[in-house]
Amino acid sequence: MALALYQIISILLNVLWWIIIVQAIMSWLIAFNVINTYNDFVRSIWIALDRLTQPLYRPIRRIMPDLGALDLSPMVVLLIIIILQQAILPAIFSPLM
Repeated sequence: MALALYQIISILLNVLWWIIIVQAIMSWLIAFNVINTYNDFVRSIWIALDRLTQPLYRPIRRIMPDLGALDLSPMVVLLIIIILQQAILPAIFSPLM
């Protein structure tokens, strides 16, 4: 049971990792006008990714100083995911397995 829970949490963290990476790459592509949000498909993907990631970024943006156009909150969330996957989850689940 503990192994299944560990694997589910690990998969969810991996999916979250890729959602953040795709959102960051898409934001660069939009910023450099490679793709634009006038396309309905691009806009719908952008809105979906934004709604998924904003609840994660909001508390970090309150704490971090404003650096203008440079947003470091995705990097902070990715670091938190790495810490969870490599340090905290194994420490919690290793005695249970």
